Order: sequence, then structure tokens, then C-alpha cells
Amino acid sequence: MEKENAREIFHKFLKNGYRITPQRFEVLDAALDYGTHFTPDELFLRMKNSGSKVSRATVYNTLELLVKCNLLSKRLFDQKITMYESNFNRTQHDHIICENCGEIIEFSAEEVKKIVEKIAGEFNIEPTGYSFNIYAKCKNCK
Repeated sequence: MEKENAREIFHKFLKNGYRITPQRFEVLDAALDYGTHFTPDELFLRMKNSGSKVSRATVYNTLELLVKCNLLSKRLFDQKITMYESNFNRTQHDHIICENCGEIIEFSAEEVKKIVEKIAGEFNIEPTGYSFNIYAKCKNCK
């Protein structure tokens, strides 16, 4: 059921001036099935290895559309590699990124949410999202 809801959201979004193609929905399904953070090339290779005929350009372009309709988030953890992760039916979370091996650990901390709310109140703004990352050495690399 979850994936069907995401497909409906994406279909409605695409009706606003974008072509509705089976390949775009194939990318959506693969992105939602990935289960963790991924680069466009990782998703493309996984799809190719599963027999998909979707082009690399279609993967890249569709990922950007999925970000625009808020089904995916784009992350720049080390300012070098663009990664994506699903937003669909997921709660706000933050990340610890190992600077050595690249492992990404997700966590949720109520204190971080409270800081965002406090700052938003001080500046009289309504946040639409935030990203909090801790760069460290993981337990295997320290």
C-alpha cells in the first residue's frame, strides 16, 4: 500500500507539466526499495543489474523530480557526493557520518528538534525542514 500512495503522489505531481512515463515510476519504485542512502549511480547500477533498460539520464532527472515532490531528500554529506534517501512515510532524523569509511548512522534526538523550534521562534520563521549532521570516526575506524 505504501508504494501505491507514493505512486499516486508522484502521478499527481507529474500532471503539472511533466511527462508521465513508466520509466519514471520504475525509478520511483527502485528508489523507495533501496532502503538506505544512495547515489544516482548506485541506483542506476542496481536497476541495470536487475534488467532495467532505464537510462542514466532518466535516473538522474527522475531523482530531481522526486525531490521536488518531496518523496526523496537530497543530501550532500561531504560536499562531494550527492546522495538521496526516501522521505516517504519516514520521520525526521539526523545523521552521523564516518569521515573514514563513509558509514552513515541515522538517529533522532528530541533535543535537536527543540533547538530548531527555538531558533525558528527567535527569528519568527516557519522551518520547512532541517539537516543536522555529525562528522566523526565510527567505532570501527577510531
